[in-house]
Amino acid sequence: MSTQMATPTAATDAGALDPVTLTVIQAGLQQVCNEMDLAFQRAAFSPVISETLDRSDGIYRRETGELIAQGDTGLPVFVGTMQFSTQAVIQRARNPQPGDVYIVNDPYLGGTHLMDVKFVRPFFYKGQLWAWLANTGHWPDFGGMVPGGFSAKATEVEQEGLRLPPVKLFKQGEIDEEILSIIFSNIRIADQRIGDVKAQAAALAVGDRRLSALLDRYGADTVDAAIVELKSRAEQQMRAKIATIPDGTYEGTAYVDSDGVVDEPLKIVMKVRKEGTDLHFDMAGSSPPCQGPMNSVLATTKSSIYLAMKHIFPDVPINAGTFAPLHIADPDGTFLYAKYPRPVSGCAAEVSQRIAEAVFDAIAQAIPDRLFGAPAGTSGNFALGGHDPATGKNYVLYLISGGGYGGSLEVDGLSNGCSTIGISKTTPLEVVEQRYPILFEEYSLAEGSGGAGAHRGGFGVNYKVRIARGQARASFVMDHGRTGPNGARGGEEGGRNAVRIRYADGRVYDPPHLSKDQDIRIAEGDSVEVTTPGGGGYGDPMQRDPEDVAHDVQRGYYTSAEAERRFAVALTSAGAVDEAATAQLRAGR
Repeated sequence: MSTQMATPTAATDAGALDPVTLTVIQAGLQQVCNEMDLAFQRAAFSPVISETLDRSDGIYRRETGELIAQGDTGLPVFVGTMQFSTQAVIQRARNPQPGDVYIVNDPYLGGTHLMDVKFVRPFFYKGQLWAWLANTGHWPDFGGMVPGGFSAKATEVEQEGLRLPPVKLFKQGEIDEEILSIIFSNIRIADQRIGDVKAQAAALAVGDRRLSALLDRYGADTVDAAIVELKSRAEQQMRAKIATIPDGTYEGTAYVDSDGVVDEPLKIVMKVRKEGTDLHFDMAGSSPPCQGPMNSVLATTKSSIYLAMKHIFPDVPINAGTFAPLHIADPDGTFLYAKYPRPVSGCAAEVSQRIAEAVFDAIAQAIPDRLFGAPAGTSGNFALGGHDPATGKNYVLYLISGGGYGGSLEVDGLSNGCSTIGISKTTPLEVVEQRYPILFEEYSLAEGSGGAGAHRGGFGVNYKVRIARGQARASFVMDHGRTGPNGARGGEEGGRNAVRIRYADGRVYDPPHLSKDQDIRIAEGDSVEVTTPGGGGYGDPMQRDPEDVAHDVQRGYYTSAEAERRFAVALTSAGAVDEAATAQLRAGR
């Protein structure tokens, strides 16, 4: 089977494509990715994939590995990292054949943390290598010191789990049982992972069939020319958006609570220089590499900037052209450019969101009306591994949780929204209780956690999980426990993350690092309590409509005392706005 690269002919030059055909092909490529997402989701065994949607699928250029299209419901942080991991496979692939599937999770080869496992498949059309299909799925465990892989105290990557360079897991459609046995011998609950392996490979097979059908319909050269044109147009659209930012240099900052080992914050300094239609990002002033697992590999660092810009300009389509005007200096010598053997388990789910916040903070100085208070900015990673005496089996539970989004120029922030880096959602509580020996005793809005502002931040959530039977080990890698998400244009910061273990005998344990800890032994009757951050407020709280404040108090979002203290709004005993007292309060601020 030939691996010769197909190239577009002069007859199918991008300029010859009519707008309708171009649009239909664009939608067709997107649909291929969406169907891969759906196939992966429906067939996966792990709730973190099937229910939480911690996965993504995409199509990549045959020569360069550049992104062509990604599924609508895939995690945004994987936009960049899958491009880099596909490029790593291309560089190392030897004589790829139809039906081959490479597996890779090495964070230093375009990855994230070890639990994000990537499959990459060469796509052949009429005997020629035409593109690459790739997906990422978060496996509940990939070995390491603690169940779930989120070690808060790891000091080298080997402590976090099994690290795989690109290797062929499937050879011409047949799974390599020897490689699979090596993987399964190094992870927990291995007997359940075969379902995820087959689902991940099946999604790529769906993509192979659907992309073949698209090429059959429109012709390989026409689709190839459309891809070139779509990349060019995405770059033009991003440059047009960047042109609305005044030329200049802007600086933003964000902080990680700690690295889990040394109880000191890590600082991200983001300098953004805008020239014409280009943005230059420099993070050289950030904290040096850290001992704990909050280092970020370069692929994740760059992808975090890509997704931040997509948050700011959401209507620009996603492909490699979107990233062309974004020039990122390698932050060598900082914790944002992890090199072997630095631990990295917190990079994708936590540090990435701090990087995005630093971008928001910088760009808000240039175009404040387009920006917003910072979102909760944590995935709330909670891993629980234990033994269920009722079934006689071990288990690994992984949960993420939502938080508040920041207020903006026009509206209050969204409550219990997904993380900045994803479109993932909290696993339905009924599914979790059915699969694992736990009970949710509370799941509610974290009232008061929205930062005050002319438009307040959205609210995080409170949840309480009780161990119903057996013993377990709990680990956390969260953030925003030391400081809340930043407000914008005078808005207050959002509420902070909090974690507490409440034992059945009345003892209470608060992690010394606030949002990070590992291997906490708990048993039947013990509970884990978590509060997630609220979003930052936008604008001066004294400018918030008093009637909106009164309405929030009526709904229980704030108390009357908080309304007076945070918004300078006085209420009557009946809950109505006391206009005279409010005017007096605001005049004194």
